[in-house]
Amino acid sequence: MTAVVTGAAGFIGSTLVDALIAEGQRVVGIDCFTDYYDVPTKRSNLSKAMAHPAFEFIEADLRTADLRALLDGASVVFHQAAQPGVRLSWDDGFPTYVSCNVLATQRLLEAAHRVGVERLVYASSSSVYGNAGVYPVTEEMLPRPQSPYGVTKLAAEHLCTLYAANFGLSTVSLRYFTVYGPRQRPDMAIHRLIESALDGTPFPLFGDGSHVRDFTFVGDVVAANVAAGAADVEPGVVLNVCAGGSTTMRELISTVGETVGRPVPVDRRPEQPGDVERTGGDGSLARAVLGWEPQCQLADGIALQAEWHRTRRD
Repeated sequence: MTAVVTGAAGFIGSTLVDALIAEGQRVVGIDCFTDYYDVPTKRSNLSKAMAHPAFEFIEADLRTADLRALLDGASVVFHQAAQPGVRLSWDDGFPTYVSCNVLATQRLLEAAHRVGVERLVYASSSSVYGNAGVYPVTEEMLPRPQSPYGVTKLAAEHLCTLYAANFGLSTVSLRYFTVYGPRQRPDMAIHRLIESALDGTPFPLFGDGSHVRDFTFVGDVVAANVAAGAADVEPGVVLNVCAGGSTTMRELISTVGETVGRPVPVDRRPEQPGDVERTGGDGSLARAVLGWEPQCQLADGIALQAEWHRTRRD
C-alpha cells in the first residue's frame, strides 16, 4: 500500500511519515517548504525518512501542482499540510490562509476523487470550536471559530464532508487539540517554554496564565491518523483527537520548569485577538470508531520533548 503525506516535513507530518515507514508502508511525502518557520529545520525532520528506500519525497505546492499525477497509485492520503497559527491569520495574512488551507484542500480532494483514492485523512483543528459554552466539546456541537485560521480549517473540513456526501470519497477529519512533542514548531508554547528555561530568556505570556489547553502528544496524534487511515468508518466522519486534560498556562509553565530543572522567566503581555480561553475535547467518539486511546501523560511528553531540545543543542 502507498500512503501520501502532505506537509511531510512538518512537525506532525514528519512524525507520521516515520511511523508509516516503520509499519512497512511505502510513503510518498509532499512539502513545498513555506517560510512560516526555518526551512532547514523542516528538512532535518525528514533526515531519517530520506535514508529509507520505502520513502519518496516530492517538493511541490498543492495549490499549483498536478495533484492527480502525484496521487496516482495512492491508497490513502494523510493531509497534514496547512498554514498554521492563529495570530498571523488576521489582516493581510488571511489570503495566505485561504490559499493554503482551503484552496489546497479542495484541489487535493478533487484529485483524490478523480484518481480513486480509498481514504483521505484531514488534519483539522480544535480551533473550529472557538470559545465553547460547555466543555469538554463534542463533535455534535456547533463550531464557532474565534480566528480566521479556525474559519479556514472549518471550511476545509466542510469540503471533506461535501466530497464524501457527493462523490463517496471516504474522508476522516481529525480535530487536533494542541499537539506537542519532539519536532514541535518553534512558534508553539511548549517549544518556546523549554527554550526559555534552557536559555534563561523570558517567555512571552499573553494574558494572565489562566487559559486552559488540552495538550495531546504527537505520538498519540500519529496513532489516531494511522487508525483513521485503515478503520471501517462512515465517509465524512469528524473526530476529536485529544488527551482530555485541562492544564492552565500557569501549570504548564511550572511543569516545564520542573522538567528542565530551571524556572521559566515570564514576560507578561496583553491577550491576543483570536486566542481562545479554553480548549478541551471529548474523545469518546474516536475511541469508539477508531479504537484509539491517548497513551502519553503530559509530564512524560514534556520530558520527551525537552530531551529532543537538548539533543538538538549537542
